[in-house]
Amino acid sequence: MAIRAFLLCIILFSSSYTSFALYEDQVGLMDWHQQYIGKVKKAVFQTQKAGRKRVVVSTEENAIAALDLRHGEIFWRQILGVNDVIDEIDIALGKYVVTLSSGGSVLRAWNLPDGQMVWESFLLGSKPSRSLLLTPTNFGADKDNVILAYGNGCLHAVSSIDGDILWKKELAENGIDVQHLVHPEESDTIYALGIGEASQFEAYVLNVRNGELLKHSSKGFPGGFSGDLSLPTSDKAVVLDSSETSLVSVSFVGGEIKFQEFQISDLQGYSGEAVLLPSKLAGMVAIKIDRSLLLVKLKDEGTLEVVDTVPHVEAVSDSLSFAEGQTAFGLIQQDGSKIQLSVKSSNDWKSHFLKESIEFDQQRGHAHKVFINNYVRTDRTYGFRALIVMEDHSLLLLQQGAVVWNREDALASIIDVTTSELPVQKDGVSVAKVEHNLFEWLKGHLLKLKATLMLATPDDVAAVQRIRLQSSEKSKMTRDHNGFRKLLIVLTRAGKLFALHTGDGRIVWSRLLNAFHKSGTCESPRGIKLHQWQVPHHHALDENPSVLVVGTCGHNSDASGILSFVDAYKGEELNYLVPVHSITQVIPLLFTDSTEQRLHLIIDAEGYGHLYPRTPEAVDIFQKELGSIYWYSVDINNNLLKGHVVKKNCKEEIADDYCFESSDLWSVIFPSDSEKIIATSTRKLSEVVHTQAKVNADQDVLYKYISKNLLFLATVTPKAMGDIGSVTPEDSWLFVYLVDTITGRVLLRMSHHGCQGPVHAVFSENWVVYHYFNLRAHRYEMSVVEIYDQSRADNKDVLKLVLGKHNLSAPVSSYSRPEIMTKSQSYFFTHSVKAVAVTSTAKGITSKQLLIGTIGDQVLALDKRFLDPRRTLNPTQAEKEEGIMPLTDTLPIMPQAFVTHALKVEGLRSIIAIPAKLESTTLIFAHGVDLFFTRLAPSKTYDSLTDDFNYALLLLTIVALVISLFVTWIWSERKDLQEKWR
Repeated sequence: MAIRAFLLCIILFSSSYTSFALYEDQVGLMDWHQQYIGKVKKAVFQTQKAGRKRVVVSTEENAIAALDLRHGEIFWRQILGVNDVIDEIDIALGKYVVTLSSGGSVLRAWNLPDGQMVWESFLLGSKPSRSLLLTPTNFGADKDNVILAYGNGCLHAVSSIDGDILWKKELAENGIDVQHLVHPEESDTIYALGIGEASQFEAYVLNVRNGELLKHSSKGFPGGFSGDLSLPTSDKAVVLDSSETSLVSVSFVGGEIKFQEFQISDLQGYSGEAVLLPSKLAGMVAIKIDRSLLLVKLKDEGTLEVVDTVPHVEAVSDSLSFAEGQTAFGLIQQDGSKIQLSVKSSNDWKSHFLKESIEFDQQRGHAHKVFINNYVRTDRTYGFRALIVMEDHSLLLLQQGAVVWNREDALASIIDVTTSELPVQKDGVSVAKVEHNLFEWLKGHLLKLKATLMLATPDDVAAVQRIRLQSSEKSKMTRDHNGFRKLLIVLTRAGKLFALHTGDGRIVWSRLLNAFHKSGTCESPRGIKLHQWQVPHHHALDENPSVLVVGTCGHNSDASGILSFVDAYKGEELNYLVPVHSITQVIPLLFTDSTEQRLHLIIDAEGYGHLYPRTPEAVDIFQKELGSIYWYSVDINNNLLKGHVVKKNCKEEIADDYCFESSDLWSVIFPSDSEKIIATSTRKLSEVVHTQAKVNADQDVLYKYISKNLLFLATVTPKAMGDIGSVTPEDSWLFVYLVDTITGRVLLRMSHHGCQGPVHAVFSENWVVYHYFNLRAHRYEMSVVEIYDQSRADNKDVLKLVLGKHNLSAPVSSYSRPEIMTKSQSYFFTHSVKAVAVTSTAKGITSKQLLIGTIGDQVLALDKRFLDPRRTLNPTQAEKEEGIMPLTDTLPIMPQAFVTHALKVEGLRSIIAIPAKLESTTLIFAHGVDLFFTRLAPSKTYDSLTDDFNYALLLLTIVALVISLFVTWIWSERKDLQEKWR
């Protein structure tokens, strides 16, 4: 009875603990989600007296967001489509955020408090043009209040209440470039100003109520114009002449055009290359000469007067009206590690409203833009705050001589990702740390006991969750035995490198690379790729790993290249080379030198290969493999696929020991009148395949055709190159190819009639899955192709395998003609796809799952078994035991299969799967405008215990069982003794 009672207590205690396992306390244990907005293009402050103050911004990632001015947090955010570029933004009626996008084609109003769209208007026009937006403020909040939008060559007046188009006027005639809309105060007229094809200054005068054209004036300037117009006042404009040495003042009052020309050398005292800034300054223009800013005031009679010259100016704000008749604007000067913010009056140049100097992080680069806003201090005087957009795309708010907050919005534009292992944990443990951990352990179990007894308060439950997050050790800066803790090294469009910790997503270090600074030799640097450069396996405690950052100085194929080498632990730029030869392709080789630096072959635009690192040892290693280094190139513009091989050192006139010539081995030319290349995909070089054999339900062995040289390529007919639905099914064909990139041999060609791109494909092991649109069925489809090696079919004899008389260990050569067999199947899929990836594990044992980025910016995990080409309508019992599912025409989508749960990765661009040391687990990183990271176990955690496993209960159970066994043994001995005495 005692044993039974004790076991019953154990069972009751175990069940009570299980009932405490709530879902809420597991939030954030294995995943994290971060929201960003991107580089800010325009900002409008909204500082009403009631409510929290905010600033509304539009960004290069097509995001509209309202940010809290106190902490920089996102109040609300809307992400538009990739092709729906935001051109202009403003606030109307004090309650609507108005945006003009898609080249002036779409005008929207968003509710300022919560970001919900109020109305949307489509503005049609005849020809492309720049987009302009004007919200007059002197009409009053009634039905006559209008928003003026110019786009596609037409000026539209739209009601700010409901978005109705009140009138429309065609303006872009004969190549006229309308650049400004001007609405003089207390006037019913509006001016549309621009420049015609023959440097004609054009001025339209229209009635703002009905759009009637009152007057159209045109006048040519003998010297011609250069650049855009600047509008210092509502009746005068300033523009540079074609030689960029003179300023031309243009008066257009009442449509009468008058010119006045002024030499810049006369204004400044010396000549030089001048740039007229687009900043809207009250009564003046800003001219930048080198890094000095020339402020020129436009007088009433049209003459120009230099009022100030400010050195080292990085950015100028627009004018701000903050009191009756008072206007101010801000200047950002930068010298070394200091930013100086100056707020000047447009009337009194000798005094400053504000002049502050702030220390800042030099890794943010130069200031690109500044927006200023005023507020009222407690002493009833005016103060100013500045929103600064930096070179690294970060956003800073300066107020009262300090940085109030900053946002690292460069992470919204990640272009490539790689990983790095963390340092190995050093020996030695602090006694204080052990005592602290023991105290936290006791505290945690006490709180869990209170929760079990239903005595825990909400604060106690929150404390339990906090302790679990801390005790998980996921944010430590050392390696763990499961391989969950790593560094994500990400390269952004700004040329800034970040190291993110996989545990909690925090930024470990960031570096704005010196190689990607704009210079005279590299006007427009941009990053393109990240590669692991040095991974010190044998000297992990002594040396740090490093990465190679590859970039170019332009978008042309022959642009100079950039190479930067960065320490993965510290973020220090070890070395950089700029400019170097052009870079069209980077081939990581399988060889490393004595310092464990990985050899890389970089191909330039002329087909020459350049070896890195540039050391004699690297050349010796490479020379041994000369002639067996192959690669391929895809020329989408010329519809050409080519294979190449390295032959010998470059010619003597090049005089470079690290340069190698290549030759073309083969080429596949697709006829341009029938096919166009739209997509390619290959296997990852680091992918591990556990077994080459696959046993089916009939006990028959199929051998996978495993080759890292296979290329999946998709083409469509030229008529199907447009958007979905732009072609009839009869004229649309989709072709898919499997090509061996060593020999150029086409192993498979399949056609899909009535199908169209875009095509997203993923290649893994011996199968490829691709996604496309079926025009006949009006649905998306996913197809799978599996490839098997028939040349090894004679290895089914077990005796031959035992005796070693088989060819499984024979080397596989691409030059031996393969005997392959393919199996394929197609399924309907209900979602459009942005990205496709596949899970990856350390040994390749765990079953595969497809990671699909849906149009809803979520990540779906789909079991590969659903895409088995051997599925049939009525599988046999043996096939069911093998795991083959019955055939259905549509792939299932279960809500539980979404890796991101209820979260969205806005602007999803890519999904990366990273194998952990634990075979059952893969790490998933998805990035777009947002970032998301989680751990995924496709076959469940069959090789580990869960994080919330109660080791204390297990120990207590074992001790209780040992005690019960000992007590039972004593009772048994006593019973035997009593029986003997009888």
